[in-house]
Amino acid sequence: MGLFSKLKGELIDVIEWLDSSNDTIAYRFERYGNEIKNGAQLTVRESQVAVFVNEGKIADVFPPGRYELTTKNLPILTTLNAWMHGFNSPFKAEVYFLNTKKFTNQKWGTPNVFYVRDADFGRVSLRAFGTYTMRIDDPVKFIKEVLGTSGDFTTDEIAGELRNLIITQFIDAVGESKIPLLDMAQNYKDISEFCQKKLGEEFKEYGLEITKFLVSSISLPEKLQEKLDEGTGMNMLGDMNKYSQMKAADAMEGAANNPGAGGGMEGMMGMAMMQQMMNQNQMMQNQKQQVQQNVPPPPPVTQYFVSVNGQQQGPFNTDTLKQMITQGQITKETFVWKQGMSGWAKAADVPEIAGLFGAVPPPPPPPA
Repeated sequence: MGLFSKLKGELIDVIEWLDSSNDTIAYRFERYGNEIKNGAQLTVRESQVAVFVNEGKIADVFPPGRYELTTKNLPILTTLNAWMHGFNSPFKAEVYFLNTKKFTNQKWGTPNVFYVRDADFGRVSLRAFGTYTMRIDDPVKFIKEVLGTSGDFTTDEIAGELRNLIITQFIDAVGESKIPLLDMAQNYKDISEFCQKKLGEEFKEYGLEITKFLVSSISLPEKLQEKLDEGTGMNMLGDMNKYSQMKAADAMEGAANNPGAGGGMEGMMGMAMMQQMMNQNQMMQNQKQQVQQNVPPPPPVTQYFVSVNGQQQGPFNTDTLKQMITQGQITKETFVWKQGMSGWAKAADVPEIAGLFGAVPPPPPPPA
């Protein structure tokens, strides 16, 4: 008698599932046509749920623990089989083990670009990528809506449909958020939380729960990104030395990461050109500083105080004093003072002010 024939003739007295994979969501215990013995031992480990199915109908559900299968702990199966007074003979039933752990680092992404309207750039195409974490929340619903009669079910078998749900909700969320493109990166957390909330109801329809949703990147079209990078570089031209240093550092990093790309000579030439540009910029900065240093400071402006009718007025510069002399407000007998003088003096005795009187025309001659 072969091994398979021998197994068919035996009764099953131990039911358990040891999962050695990282992506199996559900597993159907193989009976090989054998019947389950009355009093058989069922072991359900942590992060597992065992579900008994009788002739296509879901019967009893067992959380983690160790059980002896009798009519007492198989009430639904007992009712379905009309075991009113218990049973002593073996029975047939399908046993499904469902993995209730969290399945982390599930990938999602937009296979094609999608379009949004932005206040700054108008209609723009985007692509987005990220990860999510899920787990089985309702084992019975998962069997009814997803598993069916499959004997071994992995995350890959439902990943495609879940990705479609995610992409649809994500695009709607980005459109509703009205966040400017330039502010997207600093709002990944808010977008992720909003999407997770919207996806919660969608996943529940499959008996699943989405416990975490993350946006890793939202990328702009390549040409638009180049324009933005160019604008950033132009803004840095205010400090040419800093800009040149940045470009030189980029060139050196590129040469270090690609020592064989185009030969070492090209990398050395690129760095030499960058160094020459830095030297020229430094020379321009030095020349500019020298020119600024050689420009003489403006002459100091002399300010005078004036005594008019015993009241101190001012200070006034010489241009203002000239106007006051013309208007007759100041005469040669008017007393003036400036910082550095030992005391008040007549305007005629202060050379700088006395010269202003000579510029005043004499009174016109009397009429003939």
